Order: sequence, then structure tokens, then C-alpha cells
Amino acid sequence: MVCEKCGYAEEKEAEKFSKKLCKICFHFAPDDKQLFKQYIKEKIDWRILDTFRKYPKENPLKLGMQKKAKHGQPMTRPPLGYSLKDGTLKPNQDASKVHSLFRVFLEKNYSLNSLAKNYGLSVNGIKKILTNRTYLGEIKFAGSLHKGNHHPLISPEIFYAVQRKLRTICSK
Repeated sequence: MVCEKCGYAEEKEAEKFSKKLCKICFHFAPDDKQLFKQYIKEKIDWRILDTFRKYPKENPLKLGMQKKAKHGQPMTRPPLGYSLKDGTLKPNQDASKVHSLFRVFLEKNYSLNSLAKNYGLSVNGIKKILTNRTYLGEIKFAGSLHKGNHHPLISPEIFYAVQRKLRTICSK
């Protein structure tokens, strides 16, 4: 079979709107018939797409990082309140600052701006801390959550109460 867009000869056949396509051209082909006709008219040399055929979809480095995340190991630098020791997050001297930030946000009616000034952080920094699931003992990587092998700094009750309050503040 020869692809009608790029001219690549491939054993497996993919077809869309009665046109034969290689798997790369098929992947990028639009579902709208008019757009598809325009797509087929724009010819491309199959050699340009050869890189996509040679290398696997999954990056081996990313696969290794996903495996580490599944075992509860962090993939990024440690958040405020943690230090990285022997591949594990350990609470440090800023852990009390994080706990205090969650408590003050929950119990007082301070704006995010005033909290940011009091804690020496930006408003976005405050939001990142208050929504970071690492403080619950979880690791997030590539859109997936995994149970971390570190000690949580914040109880689920406090964390979720902060999330509810944040939603009400940010929806105003």
C-alpha cells in the first residue's frame, strides 16, 4: 500500500474517506471531510516523516521516571518544607512554615496578597503551595497521582478545607 499523502509504502493499511494513508498521515488526518480533502492535496515527502517511524512513541527516560513515581519517589525539586535525602522527601525547617500557611489561610480572612507579603512569596507561589498534593503524601507525575514514600505535612481534612476555600475565593 502506498500512502496517498506522502507516498510512503507501508504493509499495514489505514483508510480514511476512501483514501489509503500510512499510519503517520492517518494519525494527523482531520475528521472533517472538507479539511481532509485539503490535507490530502498538501503533499509531503515521506522522508520528512521518517523520524516519527524510527523512534518509539514512549521515551525510555519518561518511562523510567514514571516507574520511579509509581514507587513514590519525587521527579522534581522538593517543594517548600521538604529536602531531598537519598531519593526521599524529608521534612525540613520550613515544614512548620507550610503548616502555618495552611492554618492561617484556613482560619483567618487574609487575602492571598497579604499572605504572600507575610510569607515572602508571590501570590502564585502561595496558590502552588496551597494546591500541592505532595503535602498530602502524594507524588504527581505525567498527570498521574501516586502514593509517595514521604511523610505528609498536611492532614487531608485541612488540605481539602483549603481547596474549598480557594475555590470560593478564586470564583469571585
